[in-house]
Amino acid sequence: MSLQVAPVNGTHIHYSQSGPKNAPVLVFSNSLGTDLRIWDDVVSVLSERFNIVTYDKRGHGLSGIGDAEYDISLHANDLIGLLDYLGLGEVIICGLSVGGLIAQKVTQLQPERIRGLILCDTAPKLGDYNGWNTRIEAIKADGIEVLGDAIIERWLSPTFRKEHPLETAMYRDMLVRTTEAGYIGTCVALRDGDLREAAGKIAVPTLCICGSADLATPPDVVREMATMIPDAEFELIDGVGHLPCIETPELLTRLIDRFTKEKNLV
Repeated sequence: MSLQVAPVNGTHIHYSQSGPKNAPVLVFSNSLGTDLRIWDDVVSVLSERFNIVTYDKRGHGLSGIGDAEYDISLHANDLIGLLDYLGLGEVIICGLSVGGLIAQKVTQLQPERIRGLILCDTAPKLGDYNGWNTRIEAIKADGIEVLGDAIIERWLSPTFRKEHPLETAMYRDMLVRTTEAGYIGTCVALRDGDLREAAGKIAVPTLCICGSADLATPPDVVREMATMIPDAEFELIDGVGHLPCIETPELLTRLIDRFTKEKNLV
């Protein structure tokens, strides 16, 4: 597995590519406040049969912050720029939370490029204007650290936090080490982003997944998205929070594997 950096849209995007280069391309797009490592346990299995790309969106992980004003289109065009840099054509995208909005926006911008979508714990519209503004102002005043515990409770199920305290602490560290500019910028993108009208125009095989214990994007929100996207499928993972790639990577891997095979994407 190689760790590399690509010049994209006036900044640098950190990415990793693994698996056979002639295999179907599967791209993973992260949630707010995380980096590409959240997919490691999924990639370790699926890289046997997919050409996998993971990356840190701008302002997260090892990617640059950039000077542009953040919105979902900017994040989507960053991903498009990365795919262009890598010389990749048609892809399957698995997006988690804001990564799911990025996946939907790329589909809107370049529908001919997308073979399928796996939308995890996400929706065409996440949260509301006042809620995002409250979070933004709290971080401006006191930093991400002040919200760390509350966000982790929304990310991870009580069972996972109890049984995996060290891992929980590590993901909290990942969160609070996110650049303030990148985190706030992506909050602004989420506050202003609304892809509900575009959802009904998605014309590729789509699997919508949600953890039953997700407090950030509750199952009813994801289930509603599945009804908006033509012929989309919905899978509920019992007892899991907002990050199934961390809590149940084996099950998520099986769902992705089954879906891509049933839809002839591999």
